Amino acid sequence: MTQASPQRAPALSVTGLDVVIDGDGGSFPVVRDMAFAVARGETLAIVGESGCGKSMTALSLLRLQPPAARIVRGAIAVEGADVLALPRPALEDIRGERIGMIFQEPLTALNPVMTVGDQIVEVLQRHLSLGGAAAQARAVELLSLVRMPDPAAKARLYPHQMSGGMRQRAMIAIALACDPAVLVADEPTTALDVTIQAQILGLIRDLQRRLGTALVLITHDLGVVAEMADTVIVMYAGRRVEVAPVMALFDEPLHPYTRALMKAAPSLEAGAAKAALTEIGGTVPPLWDLPRGCAFSNRCSLATERCRREEPPLEAKRAGHLAACWEVADG
Repeated sequence: MTQASPQRAPALSVTGLDVVIDGDGGSFPVVRDMAFAVARGETLAIVGESGCGKSMTALSLLRLQPPAARIVRGAIAVEGADVLALPRPALEDIRGERIGMIFQEPLTALNPVMTVGDQIVEVLQRHLSLGGAAAQARAVELLSLVRMPDPAAKARLYPHQMSGGMRQRAMIAIALACDPAVLVADEPTTALDVTIQAQILGLIRDLQRRLGTALVLITHDLGVVAEMADTVIVMYAGRRVEVAPVMALFDEPLHPYTRALMKAAPSLEAGAAKAALTEIGGTVPPLWDLPRGCAFSNRCSLATERCRREEPPLEAKRAGHLAACWEVADG
């Protein structure tokens, strides 16, 4: 399990989380045995290709998974509060106040018939009982905090009247309105161009440091991971296949899937010579039809008959560095 700093209690801890989707043919797993802990001021990145269970993990942290998905096992605690045991009213108190979320696409997450300012005010009224002129002033202050140009004027706009970068800033303002202990960012820059991506990621990082928030960052971008994370979970086919401090992961990736992801990404080193990127052959197997043994075995050049027959456990291969692979020797 990924551990928070020994000097600080975890703001968010997850243990043995299993999520399944119910269909006509029965249930199939989409998240298996997820576990981690992250303290205030720390960043945990969860990385992997599309279809590996990253976003379902993020949604499950707030019990926002789609109706067909069920959490069937595990524990989720936000500052000690058992999220899975909370009745609906108490859960709604936790959301927004103690754990906030930045969604992938703000245009669909924001309310199209309310101004951005009113949406921030709604959060302040719901969780802090702040209303009237004080709430309006605080909404403008929050938009200023996320570096929205002319925040008083932007507070009067509807989401469709804003650019993608501005909408993302508005969503960050809403997520941080109550100074939550935990912020979950699910692919927060996917729909933005490269320049705006860098601005938004820099903003999230700066606000996290300023406010001391625990950050769970969902991404497929290893450059973002290298720049922002303290600890990294690599997911494949619904489960963790490697867990390590960020420097250890980049210095010595252990799992063949992690190494393949790095070879498929542009060099992260300034001034490095350009090299041809290596495509990862094949695709992530459908979660309703996982192969026997290691789910990565059909794409892995190191796979043996044992890999195809037995699923490897996630275990320590180096100090603080876990991998689920039969072919990685203990160090």
